[in-house]
Amino acid sequence: MSAIFDFSSLLTVILLIICTCAYLREMRPTIFDGGKTLEPGEIRLKRTGATGFFWKMSRIGERLSPYVGASCAIMAVHLLFFKK
Repeated sequence: MSAIFDFSSLLTVILLIICTCAYLREMRPTIFDGGKTLEPGEIRLKRTGATGFFWKMSRIGERLSPYVGASCAIMAVHLLFFKK
């Protein structure tokens, strides 16, 4: 069964994406910026497409790290002991 149709697998995939993006951004802070810099008069970079999505996932991982960590621990226990 695909991870899209199984709710538990979907949550696992989302948590893995969040954790991976946060880790990559910690190691290389400009990885999701695409080499762009701010133009004069620009307030912030426009993040669109796949890099924008991964940048948003890394921000979720950074800002909500205690909750993401707890979710990963709960998901690990669920996968090890309760999932058939």
